[in-house]
Amino acid sequence: MVHYQRPVGGYDDWGLYAWGDIDPAYVTEWPTGQPFAGEDSYGRFARVRLKPGATSVNFLVVDRAGAKDVAQDRGIDVTRTGEIWLRQGDPAIYPSRQAATGEPDPPVEEDTAVIHYRRADNTDIGKQKAHWIDRSTVAWQTPPTDGRTYALVAAPAGGVSVVDGELTGAYTSLPLRAQRNGLTEAQRDRFPHLWSYRSLALDRRDLAKVPAALRGQLLVTERDAEGALLAATGVQIPGVLDDVYSRATDATLGPTFDGRTPSLALWAPTAQGVALHLFDSPTASPTTVPMRRDDRTGVWSARGDHTWTGKFYRYEVRVWQPAAQQLVTASVTDPYSVALAADSTHSQLVDLHDPALAPPGWRTLRKPAPVAKAQISELSVRDFSIADETVPVERRGTFLAFTDPATAGMTHLRALGDAGVTHLHLLPAFDFATVPERRADRREPACDLAALPPDSAEQQKCVAAVADTDGYNWGYDPLHYTVPEGGYAVDPVGAARTTEFRRMVAGVNDAGLRVVMDVVYNHTAAAGTDPKSVLDQVVPGYYHRLLEDGTVADSTCCANTAPEHAMMGKLVVDSLVTWARQYRVDGFRFDLMGHHPKANILAVRAALDRLTVARDGVDGRSILLYGEGWNFGEVAGDARFVQATQANMAGTGIGTFNDRLRDAVRGGGPFDTNPRVQGFASGLYTDPNGDAVNGSPAEQKARLLHAHDLIKVGLTGNLRGYRFTDTAGRQVTGAQVDYNGSPAGYTAAPGEAVSYVDAHDNEILYDALAYKLPQATSAADRSRMQVLALATVVLGQGTGFVTAGTERLRSKSLDRNSYNSGDWFNQIRWGCERGNGFGVGLPPAPDNEDKWPYAKPLLADPALVPDCAAITTTDARYAELLRIRASSPVFGLATAEQVQRRVAFPLSGARETPGVLTMTLDARGLGGPWASVTVVFNGTPSAATQTVTGLRDADVALHPVLVESADPVLRTASFDRASGTLSVPARSVAVFVGR
Repeated sequence: MVHYQRPVGGYDDWGLYAWGDIDPAYVTEWPTGQPFAGEDSYGRFARVRLKPGATSVNFLVVDRAGAKDVAQDRGIDVTRTGEIWLRQGDPAIYPSRQAATGEPDPPVEEDTAVIHYRRADNTDIGKQKAHWIDRSTVAWQTPPTDGRTYALVAAPAGGVSVVDGELTGAYTSLPLRAQRNGLTEAQRDRFPHLWSYRSLALDRRDLAKVPAALRGQLLVTERDAEGALLAATGVQIPGVLDDVYSRATDATLGPTFDGRTPSLALWAPTAQGVALHLFDSPTASPTTVPMRRDDRTGVWSARGDHTWTGKFYRYEVRVWQPAAQQLVTASVTDPYSVALAADSTHSQLVDLHDPALAPPGWRTLRKPAPVAKAQISELSVRDFSIADETVPVERRGTFLAFTDPATAGMTHLRALGDAGVTHLHLLPAFDFATVPERRADRREPACDLAALPPDSAEQQKCVAAVADTDGYNWGYDPLHYTVPEGGYAVDPVGAARTTEFRRMVAGVNDAGLRVVMDVVYNHTAAAGTDPKSVLDQVVPGYYHRLLEDGTVADSTCCANTAPEHAMMGKLVVDSLVTWARQYRVDGFRFDLMGHHPKANILAVRAALDRLTVARDGVDGRSILLYGEGWNFGEVAGDARFVQATQANMAGTGIGTFNDRLRDAVRGGGPFDTNPRVQGFASGLYTDPNGDAVNGSPAEQKARLLHAHDLIKVGLTGNLRGYRFTDTAGRQVTGAQVDYNGSPAGYTAAPGEAVSYVDAHDNEILYDALAYKLPQATSAADRSRMQVLALATVVLGQGTGFVTAGTERLRSKSLDRNSYNSGDWFNQIRWGCERGNGFGVGLPPAPDNEDKWPYAKPLLADPALVPDCAAITTTDARYAELLRIRASSPVFGLATAEQVQRRVAFPLSGARETPGVLTMTLDARGLGGPWASVTVVFNGTPSAATQTVTGLRDADVALHPVLVESADPVLRTASFDRASGTLSVPARSVAVFVGR
């Protein structure tokens, strides 16, 4: 219990963000915390439930935007106390009310006792605190079971309630027997978050009644020896469904064709009835077709004839819905839809093998040649072309904008491909819930945005007024996982969007790039009976991850799915195989991959690996997989399964994003309240911006040198076992370098690291550096620091990842979360004469208003809008980095052993120069033109010299690409053969090669 006193009030905006030994149900995503909902004479209080055996809890008091009441993390030993008192702005933790106030507790009248009492409602049957984990076992947290009896209550028609302490309504009871030793070890392995729950067993004679019981309202009851009701709760059923209907994982779901004859199949094992409604058009009256249930699998199916092809359809599902606490008849689209009406109102029955849906040359589509190391450019379909005046108006912001090689955008993509970018990563392009798909239904800001001042709040206000009805959203709100988004189609009706998506893939491949899809299987746009809920209206309570009381977890932002459940895991695999086979997608990036089981991601890898060119038209083994391996929420710490997190994915060959290198290069982290925290590429210690947040010169130097070590580990592909000398002169491994209390190195092979310094979320690189560099930094020097940061991504081992436009100094006017900020803040301006997007107004208030005091003077400064010279030079310098990387195979080593043998930091140690890093690569025997490559990263505002004794008398010269560099200053970099000294100009990265 945490008591909090806030004299200025405003408690509702503040919460208790806690981590450590707490119950997984109380783990929240930053910055959401537990509310200070209780009230007493001191102020407000919040409570956090502890996990069994808890010893310590850490916490912050934060507001909704992540602003901290007290800057430092605080913690308590919960073996000593479970109740503390806090005061606004005071870092102290007080053990009592009197200690916090300095005054005695309020007097209590004589003969009066003050009792703090919280009564748990043990008969709230709207909650689901019992877990039916297999056909014979229910797990429930109960007091000691001696003298008590338990039952599973089944009511096919629903209607059971608690009145005056007793169940009412029509139901049957199946007795449950308490097991002395709780769950078995096998059950605890499968449901680790239930390890302390009691085990209640069904009688073997009642097991045949299980399938019928699952198709109605379910409760578990506890009664005393006299039969009085002590407790009752609803029941979570995913475990028992996976057990009873295990054969369903082999079923083929959705629309299928046998020649010209279509069939439809829907897994709905808890439904009491399912009917198919067929429509000639979305506005026509339907024809109803009964569907047949397979009792072994729970799959309902219907077989039609060729006249069904092209028709639209919905399912009518009659099922017990816990969210409504009643039987409902839902009309819902197909979770396995492959085509949709506009705005996803109806599924459409189409055959993706139909030649009519294939663009010219689709069957013989040639993929770009495979490469040892991937370099990825991340892009939103809409951002790419919405402001490209060389694209016809009707195609702007659509898949078809990628089909004309002569447009400004496609010319740029081809140039990136020619230089060395290998993959184009598309933000969600599957069907999502938040954009009107017909252009006529969209609204645009009713302001002359361009005429407003660069630091005005009016632009964001105008954009916000139409944010939910314009054509813009990143798309991280899935509606149908396996259909292209209609808002990105010129024609959003039916299968036309299939053809348009395929034309886009062909156009991108023709430009020399492979296509990666950003996939979001970790949550859905909605659950329950919401009109945008699909899965939860078909099998309520199954596809989503439920917390201890049956509420849907939302740590991802929305309704969390549960890929640990067999049929959700199957949906993930089936959907991705369809994208690979039918759309020739070359890679997948998993949003919040740490919310998936590792086993689920490995099942995806195995399924893709089975695809062959001869049979499926695609080489599945060449498909790239990577994702966000973050560890948080109700699944954190492998609480429910072994997660697909950074550390856990080591050895799988599947990549995870490397936040260690990102933070060391940029400075600070994505949730800093003060965005001016500097890093290696933003002037830390060597070019201070004057903000006190960076600390004293000595503190800055220490942080910078630690950033050196994080970057070194990052340049190796973030290998956990890589051995080197750190800045303190110690021999360490990558795993022994600290990153906020975790090991910096965590991969087993360099390809498992995805190195990046910006992405679609958080500030884009130019904006991050705008906050962090001294404001007086010139455009040319901003360009150089941008290139320096990008060099740590391109010239390191592992996969490189860059947000599209960053190579052109792209800005979002300091918007840190532009997911719904409209075209104004997100568009890519391909013409440098239009600027780079900086200074187009204060960024939208919901995620940025707390940063406006920092942003306003920057946005008002016209010197921070780069000119064409800075933009084109940065673009050319990025291409130079790519060509350098492509010039030697030493930049794409495959194994940790090769990296250990060939990559070194010869000047690393207690005497290394702050702000300067030197890396050598031994390229002998790899087949390239060079025997050695030496890279010097100089992040300081002064020229640097680095003497490498191993290079004395060596035949070393500036890389040929840099001899004619677009930056004339870089051409002055030199090598003194006699001493082995490399000279590099300020704010530059220079590459030297030896024969």
